[in-house]
Amino acid sequence: MSLPATIFLQSKSFIDAMYIVAFSLFIYGMSGLTGPRTAVRGNKIAATGMAIAVIATLLTKGVLHGSSTPWLIVLGVVLGTAIGVPAARNVKMTQMPQMVALFNGVGGGAVALIAWIEYRHHFSGGYPLKVEIPSLFAAIVGSVSFWGSNIAFAKLQEILPGKPIKLPGQSVLNLVLLLIAVVSAVVLAAGTHSQALFILGILVAAAVLGNMVVLPIGGADMPVVISLLNAFTGLSAAATGVALNNYALIVAGMIVGASGTILTNLMAKAMNRSVPAIVAGGFGGAVAAPVHGGGAEGGTVRSTSAQDVAIQLSYARLVVIAPGYGMAVAQAQHAVRELERALEAKGVTVEYAIHPVAGRMPGHMNVLLAEADVPYDLLKEMDDINPEFSRTDVTLVIGANDVTNPAAKNEPGSPIYGMPILEVDKSAAVVVLKRSMASGFAGIDNPLFYDPKTSLLFGDAKASVSEITAEVQAL
Repeated sequence: MSLPATIFLQSKSFIDAMYIVAFSLFIYGMSGLTGPRTAVRGNKIAATGMAIAVIATLLTKGVLHGSSTPWLIVLGVVLGTAIGVPAARNVKMTQMPQMVALFNGVGGGAVALIAWIEYRHHFSGGYPLKVEIPSLFAAIVGSVSFWGSNIAFAKLQEILPGKPIKLPGQSVLNLVLLLIAVVSAVVLAAGTHSQALFILGILVAAAVLGNMVVLPIGGADMPVVISLLNAFTGLSAAATGVALNNYALIVAGMIVGASGTILTNLMAKAMNRSVPAIVAGGFGGAVAAPVHGGGAEGGTVRSTSAQDVAIQLSYARLVVIAPGYGMAVAQAQHAVRELERALEAKGVTVEYAIHPVAGRMPGHMNVLLAEADVPYDLLKEMDDINPEFSRTDVTLVIGANDVTNPAAKNEPGSPIYGMPILEVDKSAAVVVLKRSMASGFAGIDNPLFYDPKTSLLFGDAKASVSEITAEVQAL
């Protein structure tokens, strides 16, 4: 390559232009994530933007002329690709929330490591305050996000109990850890000579804080927690972009931070809970359900058979399917799609009721049903489907427990009272597919199971749905 061409490729104007193209592709790719039909294309466009950003970084003079930096970046890209692609391709859909938590944590951990390395490079002094402050912010938030995401993964993977884990005086301990991190940052910004001690104090205090914040949060709140930690990672990445003067990192981090914050707020409202209340924890443990409904002893559960359910569904005009985590565990989404087709062949209208926090991550049910090629226009959000339950002949609840619990409307003493739910109890008939009478992740009983118009079909959801489909086709 000629010298003028090399100078041009390494010029600040050309590199800035590449960063602008990169974050423009990030934004355009994100716009494709609004629907399943365009999500794959949107991911590819955003990935192209990231490739351009990496190339722009490699072309930067300070990086290109370094003795080892370019090769370290290339090595990181190769290792990340070698680990990430097989992991993403082989992960089961039921384990997608855990994968999201891990990937999010990796981003926060990378930000914390960058902050630490930047301080190692500036131990001799000369760290501008306008760079130091965002770097310190990134170190604290990135470390909290990394360790908090690891705890979220462990809870979702059942390495740790899903129920809240609280220590005596936990709130005071969390406040002390936060003060240690913030005070250490202030001391560093003030120009102390003990930089190594205080930057490690920040990272350690933030790490312990990340663990302590997520441990008391129960499984029922985990979708909101994942979204919140995702927002933290985005904000810390944006702060790192400010410190490194990297436009693509600033824009990408702000997009993730803003979208994660909006999603966290929407999901918290969908659960009728505030974000501070969720972070305070203490709700959402998985426990066995007592065999009674609505607090009244003597509730009766009516079991049914696949043949009886098939008859109910086949002679209905409108059937609504309400999926939940049980469908994900059984990997029943393809069987559900076949049942939908069998019913539609008989002239039955079928719709899907999607609760914002059904499953273990935002959009979990949408992803599963999109994988099974369910038409997107059949997926009805909670606010759209609730008015239709009063004219629904049969609602088929597949592994959705807490999001269909009428106690949220009728029992002021319930932990989920006030949480918007799928109002399936307004249907003419309800069929619930469950493995057992165990409660959902909120750990509370569901009066819906004892409603006179509700019948339960026990067993593996995939096998049950397939049996129902066969009976429908035989009618």
